[in-house]
Amino acid sequence: MVKSSIRPLINYFNNLISLNDKEQELVSTYFIPRLYRKRQYILQQGDTCTQFNFVISGCLRMYKVDEKGNTHVIYFATENWWMIDLGSFHSRTPSELNIEALEDTTVLQISYDNLISLYTEAPKFNRIFRVLIENSYIAMQNRLLQNISSTAEQRYQDFVDTYPHLINRLPQVQIASFLGITPEFLSRLRNKLGKQKP
Repeated sequence: MVKSSIRPLINYFNNLISLNDKEQELVSTYFIPRLYRKRQYILQQGDTCTQFNFVISGCLRMYKVDEKGNTHVIYFATENWWMIDLGSFHSRTPSELNIEALEDTTVLQISYDNLISLYTEAPKFNRIFRVLIENSYIAMQNRLLQNISSTAEQRYQDFVDTYPHLINRLPQVQIASFLGITPEFLSRLRNKLGKQKP
């Protein structure tokens, strides 16, 4: 019987490709629920990423701290989103990134070995995770292009369009770090755009 804590992930998979009863049971077997408290790390720089994380509730951020101590937010994940350092996870090498809970966050986790077992026992998941990784790659590529070709105002507007549910949920400093601007500049930008609205 499928555990109720796994139901949001089952629904997520079913929206991509319908799962049969055996496949749902495998999800229930291999994905483990875990609660992270606010400011708790899922991954710290120097450690190896061992878990693929699906967010049930809460909010995670992935970030890097540079040599000067500046924080660069790469990605946010909220309900029904995934979070992983893919390079560290697949190569089993130390990560250069941190993954931290910005709120009390419940995730469903699957380890590398269990993910391989899932692929073997139900090849449909190989296809599902290939699509997930392709979509993630496209999103990262678009973000990179945006960072080198868009103004701060355009980047902010794209953030508003992509993450409307996070605008009032995240501290301004986190959004500014994601956009590559200072919190003060973000505040001026928001005031300016607010005044332009009819």
